[in-house]
Amino acid sequence: MPGTSRAGAATMRAAVQHRYGPPSALESSEVGIPLPGRGDVLVRVGAASLHPGDYFIMTGEPYVVRLVFGLRRPRHGVPGRDLAGVVTAVGKDVTALRPGDEVFGWSTAGTLAEYARLPADNLVAVPANLSIVHAAAVPTSALTAFQALRKIANVRPGQTVLVTGASGGVGTFAVQIAKALGAEVTGVCSTRNLDMVGRLGADHVVDYTTADFTRTGKRYDVILDNVEAQPLAAVRRALASTGTLIPNSGRGGRWLGPIGRILKARALSGFTRQQLKPFTSIAKRQDLLVLADLLSTGQITPVIDRTYPLDEAADAMRYIAAGHTRGKVVVTV
Repeated sequence: MPGTSRAGAATMRAAVQHRYGPPSALESSEVGIPLPGRGDVLVRVGAASLHPGDYFIMTGEPYVVRLVFGLRRPRHGVPGRDLAGVVTAVGKDVTALRPGDEVFGWSTAGTLAEYARLPADNLVAVPANLSIVHAAAVPTSALTAFQALRKIANVRPGQTVLVTGASGGVGTFAVQIAKALGAEVTGVCSTRNLDMVGRLGADHVVDYTTADFTRTGKRYDVILDNVEAQPLAAVRRALASTGTLIPNSGRGGRWLGPIGRILKARALSGFTRQQLKPFTSIAKRQDLLVLADLLSTGQITPVIDRTYPLDEAADAMRYIAAGHTRGKVVVTV
């Protein structure tokens, strides 16, 4: 429940960081509840999910992220991007939402708090068959998978699609979305996740601890490489002569992150019929509406690995940093 400051202003609990650093930089604090602007809504956050990008922003590494999120310290002290909850107030220009609506979406000003202010256009209604916790797991990871497969690779029925990191946040959505698009899907994951990836709908599952998908001789129309554990030349061996490769790990050097690999892939695209297409996912409400339809019909279902209470947000970040999540990590508020 909201508190009250000495000056009488309403406050809320939030995970706050005043500097870039490891998860220990996060602290539980009382901060003021933001007021919605004309086109904004105020959401009582029920749950917020995390993804590797949240960890990179928290640490400020690779350093290139500081050009966007603040040079010396995070511009927004509350981390987190994805959320689901209940609308409690709307701005003067908002007509599509009203208090009491259950919504999910994304914010650029932090979601690890009891309340979040964000533009109404960043939100859509939670499908009736979905819990708040599961809805919070959707936005960034599912949008990334959807845009990579449908908009960048233009996956069509009958094509073959390989997804590395198939048991991770983006990977679990990618397997299901590729199946919904009519593809024959191969998921690459560790031994402990083989059954789970199969249950998500993968037609074939490769255990990377015992097999190398780049050396099987099989070629794929589309490869969504969420791990990038193999050299680019090796992955291209598994790509059809006119296929599309989408590198998507987000990892890289301490200064520029994946930018070096992105530039190399784009340069190579000019000398081969294979399409090498690194991309940056851009959140769009229309795409989130498409995902809401897929969720409501059961064609995709969020996979939740672990949930943490808001006071343990630092532990949730530590778990994300370990890099072995099975689906999504969600912070409940």
